[in-house]
Amino acid sequence: MGRAPVRVAYHTFGCKANQYDTERMRQELEARGTRTVPDGDASGTVHVVNTCTVTNRADADARRLIRRIRRDDPLARIVVAGCSAALKASQYRAMDETSEVVPGHDPVAVAQAVVGSGLVQLELRGRDLHEVDREPVGAELLLQRKGAARGWLKIQDGCDRQCAFCATRLARGRSRSRSMDEVVEEARLLARSHAELVLTGIHIGHFGLDLSPRASLGELVARLLDQVPGVRLRLGSVEATEVDDLLLSLLADSDGRLVPHLHMPLQSGADPVLRRMRRWHTREMYRVRAWEITERLTVGGAAPVGGVPVLGLGADIITGFPGETEEDHAATVALVEELPYTYLHVFPFSPRDDTVAAELEREMPVPQRVAGERSRELRDIVQAKGEAYRRARAGSRARVVLEGKGRSALTEDYLRVAVRGPLPPDRRGIHEAELVWDDGELWAVLGEG
Repeated sequence: MGRAPVRVAYHTFGCKANQYDTERMRQELEARGTRTVPDGDASGTVHVVNTCTVTNRADADARRLIRRIRRDDPLARIVVAGCSAALKASQYRAMDETSEVVPGHDPVAVAQAVVGSGLVQLELRGRDLHEVDREPVGAELLLQRKGAARGWLKIQDGCDRQCAFCATRLARGRSRSRSMDEVVEEARLLARSHAELVLTGIHIGHFGLDLSPRASLGELVARLLDQVPGVRLRLGSVEATEVDDLLLSLLADSDGRLVPHLHMPLQSGADPVLRRMRRWHTREMYRVRAWEITERLTVGGAAPVGGVPVLGLGADIITGFPGETEEDHAATVALVEELPYTYLHVFPFSPRDDTVAAELEREMPVPQRVAGERSRELRDIVQAKGEAYRRARAGSRARVVLEGKGRSALTEDYLRVAVRGPLPPDRRGIHEAELVWDDGELWAVLGEG
């Protein structure tokens, strides 16, 4: 009798790029004969912890999970990888609970830490694994995001910006784009299992700037729309100032294949704070472009479904950034009230070691209580705006992707809705639905209605 396959459980912190990286690790390890299991499936499992380092709290959350795993299963082996491991490898190696540390996201390095040598899907290319700038973005194509209706399609890694609050660029290195041929080929593979693909990375607006010849995000999307039929596309987080006219035309004129949804980080609506954050845009630059996009998609643009123009619009905002005054916060509130946001991700400032913002906090701190109050105010505002938008969508039609067991769905404009009525025999694909408001909730009723 042969040996039982190594059981591996995966734990992912952070963004879609990290989730994509975990899928690459899983695919590499399964190719070497391992079996993926849920957390806590059996004792003696190998646990791969893919860490995030967006804040010190994210580091602490990873350490807390590592200790819990070992407490629950003294026989577990724990392999730590990801952004936090890239910056704090020595600290993770010093933990008694940790078996191996991979500083970064290389799936081959993770696989070798788990099972040692064997079948290799990715070549190490003879590089120093500690040089994150040379870590490959993706040489082996991802086939599937297991158990998910929507697939992640990572198009680049790293970032060339130097925002004062961000340590991710330190962990991920400079911006590196995948070739367009490679992205298109992976999209074709993922489209066999997923009705929707989300273009993700660390700074997708810089896609193609490092390629020869240079390319752009809009050019990539145009090629994907042309060469990967039968799947709809969604942009991950993209800066408002990097939504160029080609990209805007594709959003407006692709008949919903590039869905009308944009997540455009704002961080603050006050110029003094934006300067301290080392953001490259002003409040007015963001505001003007946000309205240009909104007017093109909801007034002059082609409506995706049933003649009703729709746009899901989101942003990230940090409250209580060092030096933020009441006047600064009021400027952010005014901008949030003005723009047609349907949701926001709002976070009180939390410092990250080795960033400019950590130094600023020592010089001009904002009390956590104040930062929390400002976050709650913004969340209350956008909650009301989001509910008004959902109510306005009632009575119109949508194209939805079914998630989970089919009783939840995601619309093109990024509304997660409950599903009513009999489910189709094949839950894959894009489904037509009528949106109805009932008992304080937006529902998707499948079929022609």
